[in-house]
Amino acid sequence: MQTRRMLLPTMLMVCLGLVCIQVASAADEPLPSWQDGPARRAITDFVARITREGGPDFVPPAERIATFDNDGTLWTEQPMYSQMAFALDRVKALAPQHPEWRDQ
Repeated sequence: MQTRRMLLPTMLMVCLGLVCIQVASAADEPLPSWQDGPARRAITDFVARITREGGPDFVPPAERIATFDNDGTLWTEQPMYSQMAFALDRVKALAPQHPEWRDQ
């Protein structure tokens, strides 16, 4: 169920990214580093449908929305979150100034 709930926001985010990439570069092929497959085709077909003026699925640029959520879909998760790596690194750097941290 969680996967279904995240599909639309993820697709919108990817769509916005693709639109930005297409505008910013003159590449003839979107997602050139992706292997051809169902996920790539679904994304490129979705972007093509909603950006084709006059098409039944056209979404005007002012109405295109990307949703970002702090649920881990935008974070690196393995082997640990980058925020956790940063926090641990800071604790190590600051530990000599805080001997009380050994007991607390």
